[in-house]
Amino acid sequence: MIRIATDAAGRDRCFAVSSRAMNPTTNIAVRAARKAGGIVMRYFNRIDTLTIAEKQRNDYVSEVDRAAEAAIIETIRRAYPNHAILAEESGAHAGNSYQWIIDPLDGTTNYLHGLPQFSISIALQHKDELISAAVYDPVRDEMFTASRGQGALLNDRRLRVSEQKSLKGALIGTGIPFRDQRHLDAYLAMLKAMIEDTAGIRRPGSAALDFAWVAAGRMDGFWELGLSAWDFAAGALIVTEAGGAVSDIRGGGRHLESGNVIAGGIRVQQEMVRRLAPHLPEAMRY
Repeated sequence: MIRIATDAAGRDRCFAVSSRAMNPTTNIAVRAARKAGGIVMRYFNRIDTLTIAEKQRNDYVSEVDRAAEAAIIETIRRAYPNHAILAEESGAHAGNSYQWIIDPLDGTTNYLHGLPQFSISIALQHKDELISAAVYDPVRDEMFTASRGQGALLNDRRLRVSEQKSLKGALIGTGIPFRDQRHLDAYLAMLKAMIEDTAGIRRPGSAALDFAWVAAGRMDGFWELGLSAWDFAAGALIVTEAGGAVSDIRGGGRHLESGNVIAGGIRVQQEMVRRLAPHLPEAMRY
């Protein structure tokens, strides 16, 4: 079955529709992400007209971030008025045991420099379990989605992590510390350890897309320190539903809490944990 929909740039596109119905909450996440993507792309070619503020060192926000977030929240509130929300720009909104975790523009620094590598990230968590996710790349019109227990998709194609079995020859993504540099020396030691026998290290600049690319097999693994939950909650579910593994930097399950995360195909992820463990900052060892 084929349907026609308008992408973020206003173009009509044909999409194959899966015979398996999408989880209703994932469908809302997709709808909200597309709406935000339209706002983001509307201003991408006139960034010089935006008002930009620095929230903290090397952390910027513009009216595009805020407008995209408002559109996402409006879409969610129409469908689920009682759900809680945690959003990067407006913070926590009270609600029930369901919580949406939103990054309206992941990769704002890239966006403000005209670098076409950014995304919209939306996840739904019930108590301690991620259940729905969407990461949208409006430049390429790629929608990465996952519903717990139902697998992960890129548009209508099922995703699987790569079959890479070791770090030798693996392509690994990372995020270089740019706000909090207390652990910069430890990170550089980790980087050196990872460079030794991999095929290369990449730092594209949008953690949500990095996770989505791991799920798609475009990168074999990813690690970063000091992320916020909205940066990777959606991506974490997409990776696990694509057959991969996600953990904190010590190999445990506190990644959403700590913001220190490793993701990849199961064997690569496990080897990354072992490779990085000797270089953990003292504060992350416990």
